Amino acid sequence: MLYCSPEVRPFSGTGGLSEVAGSLPKALCQSGKIDCRVITPLYRSIPRKYRDKMEFLGWTMIPVAWRTKYMGVFSMEWDGVLCYFIDNEEYFDRDGLYGYYNDCERFAFFSRAVFESLRLTGFTPDIVHANDWQTAMVPVYQDAIYHRRFLTTVFTIHNIEYQGSYGKEVIRDVLGLPEGSEHLVEYGDGVNLLKGGIDTANLVSTVSPTYASELRDPISAFGLDGIVRASYGKFRGILNGIDTDSYNPASDPIIAANYTPEDPSGKEICHSHLQKLAGLPEKNVPILSLISRLVPAKGMDLLRETLDRILSEEDVQLIVLGTGFPEYEDFFRGLEARWPEKVRSWITFNIGRSHEIYAGSDIFLMPSRSEPCGLSQMIAMRYGTVPVVRATGGLRDSVKDCTFGDGTGFVFDEYSGDAFYNAVMQALALKRNTENWEKLKIHDMKQDFSWKHSAEEYIQMYEQVRYH
Repeated sequence: MLYCSPEVRPFSGTGGLSEVAGSLPKALCQSGKIDCRVITPLYRSIPRKYRDKMEFLGWTMIPVAWRTKYMGVFSMEWDGVLCYFIDNEEYFDRDGLYGYYNDCERFAFFSRAVFESLRLTGFTPDIVHANDWQTAMVPVYQDAIYHRRFLTTVFTIHNIEYQGSYGKEVIRDVLGLPEGSEHLVEYGDGVNLLKGGIDTANLVSTVSPTYASELRDPISAFGLDGIVRASYGKFRGILNGIDTDSYNPASDPIIAANYTPEDPSGKEICHSHLQKLAGLPEKNVPILSLISRLVPAKGMDLLRETLDRILSEEDVQLIVLGTGFPEYEDFFRGLEARWPEKVRSWITFNIGRSHEIYAGSDIFLMPSRSEPCGLSQMIAMRYGTVPVVRATGGLRDSVKDCTFGDGTGFVFDEYSGDAFYNAVMQALALKRNTENWEKLKIHDMKQDFSWKHSAEEYIQMYEQVRYH
């Protein structure tokens, strides 16, 4: 099986897709049931320590509509997974991964390269698994151009908000689709690559069962609810896992002290270390944390509505890590200015700092308006930090409300400032009950969010599609 992704941790990444692409193939290979290989672009940002280990397999010229372009193929093994890298400096030797005027052409090239590279790698997959709009043309090209025998396609939607929408002129000039196949990507007055992937893939998966169900609703599908409903018989929802080797408080080399469910005392050391790192008073108060892209879908308006009230009423501290819309970045900078002894806002992206926040904080805030899966709430629980989340997408599937008994966090349904405020207050009330809070913290640390279970579900899906 060939897993194609526009980003793969640790080589490249902008978010959750990179985490999944770096973890799921490893779990599939470790199962011993699937030979899973990964293919991804060779971006400029891939560190030299990885490039030095790559082997050059060869090059050729491949079609991109009416042009032909150079394609080089490199390979290396990482964590037991054979990875292929597609080289083209014109398309991938850039500062960032996305956001360029010719993104459609860049990823049409990469999607063609998924097929064209097979001659150089010598690999003959029976399944190609594409991910998000950047690789949505893979199942389209299989349907319209390549027609490889005994090859089936799986397409995963990680976030339907990003669809690859363009004008119809790209059909001939960029995508190079043959006459008669235009309808595969046409949608409304233009082209929608995600729609093409949904229509042509043999199976479509999403990153949580609830998200799969939500995509039938116009509120969640960003205009593609009709397409989803028409193809819903081939939809599957599988909750993502996390890399429990990278996120393990028992062995994490980044955090101030290691700890386990059997001996969680190291979390107190991490708590004090985080306060010192943030320049906040080192005292025994709950630390609330937020690690997020600062964008509307993450519930930023609920945070703006409630955080000043919470900080004025409660003896707590808040630590924020993330970047996003300038208006939200400015809000958190202003919040720190208003509450310098209670708030620290790190408006940056820093993986190491995120580990220290997960380990040192007590309550993790995730009031998302929409959340296809979410990994942060699982990581937080792994580190004994109790989540407060809204019941949407993967948050509903991974966090069970403990307000009235057994559970793993605090879950609210209504998307409102009052509902979020009440959930935080409930969490703080339980935090004051030391014995019960310790039980909840340890219970959360024992939850199994590894890829092992999710990988088994993917294997079952692959077996189903293999004999489609």
